[in-house]
Amino acid sequence: MAAELHVELVAADRQVWSGEATLVVARTESGDIGVMAGHQPLLGVLESGPVTIRTSEGKVVVAAVHGGFITFADNKLSLLAEIAELADEIDVQRAERALERAKSDADAAAERRAEVRLLSVSKR
Repeated sequence: MAAELHVELVAADRQVWSGEATLVVARTESGDIGVMAGHQPLLGVLESGPVTIRTSEGKVVVAAVHGGFITFADNKLSLLAEIAELADEIDVQRAERALERAKSDADAAAERRAEVRLLSVSKR
């Protein structure tokens, strides 16, 4: 069995996911990072992007994350996001409408949020 780490994915308004995992991949200001048990301590700034969690049961959990921080120490990984939602919670049609609206309004931030939501759904 692969070594495990405890993961907490928390948004400003709720706990999104918590559990044991073997691997977490997230986008930081320095690029994508993969964290496994035994990783060096880490503190970083999250960029908008999908977060992929490979659970200890072998399942894959994907979340759309928009900003925040990532920390790792003592085999505990915390993802503290401004906004986060599980891919299973995302309404694809609503995200597509939001993307079109953001493009027509030339709202780059809203466009990126919608793109990340759709990308997260495609990764699940």
